Amino acid sequence: MAGLLDGLGLKNLEGMDLFEDQKKAAEPEKAKAPVMQESDFLFDKSYECPVCYTQIKSRTLKAGKARLVRTDLDLRAVYENIEPLKYDVILCPHCGYAALRRYFGGLTQTQTKLIKENISRVFHVTEEPKAVFSYEYAIYLYKMSLANAMVKHAKASEKAYICLKAGWLCRSAWESLDKESADYEKKSKELKEQEKDFLRNAFEGFLKAREAENYPMCGMDEATVEYLVAVLAMDFEQYEISSRIVANLLVSPSVNSRMKDKARDLKELLIAKMKEKK
Repeated sequence: MAGLLDGLGLKNLEGMDLFEDQKKAAEPEKAKAPVMQESDFLFDKSYECPVCYTQIKSRTLKAGKARLVRTDLDLRAVYENIEPLKYDVILCPHCGYAALRRYFGGLTQTQTKLIKENISRVFHVTEEPKAVFSYEYAIYLYKMSLANAMVKHAKASEKAYICLKAGWLCRSAWESLDKESADYEKKSKELKEQEKDFLRNAFEGFLKAREAENYPMCGMDEATVEYLVAVLAMDFEQYEISSRIVANLLVSPSVNSRMKDKARDLKELLIAKMKEKK
């Protein structure tokens, strides 16, 4: 179009299309939605430690902010731009008491005494908490919560639930690894081994809890716990246990249709695995 405007001195218009798409030209440029950072999902919540009564703060997930992407077969929820599992343990940096949020309070005098004698007496802060937790620090928090649960003689379900979520966290950490890094193979192997160890203990713990505890268990109804145990049993090649639980879920009138659909999918996978094993 340069020849049409000769003599005007408007060289900045030389590349313009004389008959540009008017509709396109009239459309305002859409602003890109800002990408949410992990820190955008978090805030500091205050608690009183039930062991040393110190006022502490804990990084906490903002309600309703995280968007669910998918759910794994064993019910691990995967969210966009945030791993909520990293922030589900509260640790008192003064006495070393740590627990999942749902179990943080309600200690008996005996439990408090046991924690002071076996945890607080030897506890030392190993890392200062940051605005966004690393996976390494988050796994440390779960190990501290498990140690406290063992010391205070927590129910089998609580210890199993800690192991379950710790196993999920290891899986999430593995998924976040940079495959191009020099130590990828080493870290990958370590995280997979940790996940397997935690989930095996979760499986064994829930088996014991089913025999001695009432529902709801760890905030889950009976059908959810049964399904979860069936998945873990299959993963550890306890096919007879898994098959029996799945069969019970499918015929139980109290199990909702959504859970029965999950049980049917699990049944197909279980049959395939059993065929491979033969």
